[in-house]
Amino acid sequence: MLVTAALLGEHGALYAQFDHLERLAAEATIDDIRAYAGVLAAAVATHARLEDDLLFAALEPELGPAGPLLQMRREHDEIEAGLECLVHTADPAAGNALRDVIRLARAHFAKEEGVLFPMAAGLLAHTTLERLGAEWAVRRGVLLA
Repeated sequence: MLVTAALLGEHGALYAQFDHLERLAAEATIDDIRAYAGVLAAAVATHARLEDDLLFAALEPELGPAGPLLQMRREHDEIEAGLECLVHTADPAAGNALRDVIRLARAHFAKEEGVLFPMAAGLLAHTTLERLGAEWAVRRGVLLA
């Protein structure tokens, strides 16, 4: 499996969570928002680490540490910080803040899917993407056939 396909699949699973949490956010209590943010933060953080450790690290020799990779890493940090802030919030408008962080994550994923993943397919050898996909499976504890 290509690492880009694996990461795209994770986006799909996260989109389902985003959809569900956006529906719940309007009626959620502050305690609910804290719990939702904590669960989402754990999922997003592990996803971001895998992207950074596997795909971004492989692209860095081709692209350098600045440019699109720096932007992607900054967005990871911003999304994670937003969710972490919500884990500890007492703000009655926390539902709106959760929707804002989800909006940011959706925009970030769109950049990865529309620009970064196709760029990786053009810059990295197919065998490299497969090797990184195998490493993704090991780290996720997924058995690939």
